[in-house]
Amino acid sequence: MKNLLLIISLFISSIAFCQEQDLSAFKNLVNKTWKAEGKWGDGNSFYQEITFAYSKDSSIITTKTVGFLNKEKTELGQRNLGVRQVDEKTGEIKFSEYDIFGGLTEGTITTKGNNIMYEYQYGKVSVTDLWEFVDKNTYNFKVGDLKKGIWKDVFLETQFKAIK
Repeated sequence: MKNLLLIISLFISSIAFCQEQDLSAFKNLVNKTWKAEGKWGDGNSFYQEITFAYSKDSSIITTKTVGFLNKEKTELGQRNLGVRQVDEKTGEIKFSEYDIFGGLTEGTITTKGNNIMYEYQYGKVSVTDLWEFVDKNTYNFKVGDLKKGIWKDVFLETQFKAIK
């Protein structure tokens, strides 16, 4: 009997730890274009328009991002192409962003309610992007170094608004 209880409790524990995240936190973002402007911590201008779309079966979310294409911050164009999907092996949401300069940024995504947090390495720096839900047309957006729930450094703080 003790062995049976142990096996049952191990089974229940494994189910709890293996619960997959899903893409539902992105539901409000999909089929819309979102725009943000601001200044990086070093004073450089930030501009981004990002459009989210589902794949045909809704198992993947794609993104197309318009942003600055030159150092002078005078030329706008499609800068990134991205993918978000649940990794079948780990149950984690993973993302990949391909940019026009040949770069690839990859990381993981966690969600809590409608808030979305991206975590990735950018060069030698660990970076977190937070999309904090405000309402159906607004997200607070923060980019920085988040360690154990505390922002050690904030590189950018602005808002994304849905373009009508």
